[in-house]
Amino acid sequence: MANIASARKRARQSVRQNAQNSSQRSTLRTAIKSVRKAIGAGDKAAATQVMQQAQSVIDRISDKRIIHKNAASRYKSRLAAAIKAMA
Repeated sequence: MANIASARKRARQSVRQNAQNSSQRSTLRTAIKSVRKAIGAGDKAAATQVMQQAQSVIDRISDKRIIHKNAASRYKSRLAAAIKAMA
């Protein structure tokens, strides 16, 4: 444990921030899974609708720098390509 007051405060803050970031990453993963599930079901209209919501989540988490902007772009691109490839 840290001995200096500022280091103790930093340790407290990092615990809270880690919990918040973990929650946000979980939300991201859930959004991506929901799009993949819709793609697997074969309903293109539903997949497109879910994709719009997922894009919002991905962009929001990217803006907070929880994931890198290029990773966010990659997720969106691959999901969009999967929806486009649906028959």
